[in-house]
Amino acid sequence: MEVSRIIAEIDEQISKLQQARELLSGTAVKVKGRGRPKGSKNAKTAAKAAPRKRKISAEGRKRIAEAMRKRWAERRKLAAKAPAAAK
Repeated sequence: MEVSRIIAEIDEQISKLQQARELLSGTAVKVKGRGRPKGSKNAKTAAKAAPRKRKISAEGRKRIAEAMRKRWAERRKLAAKAPAAAK
């Protein structure tokens, strides 16, 4: 049991020494960060391609407001009838 534990510790030390050697010799693999790299061609064009906000005319706003008022009035009528029917 002790022998297997000693072998595991030696293997651990060997891997640490190999990593240190790679760092010192400059052969270590550098891990790149996530995402698009700075200065890529698509980064600048993506901002320009953003969709424009739609603008609604005053007439359109007025039509929507009238439709909503009509809908609310109908709901108020239904709500007023429901408690009366329940009594």
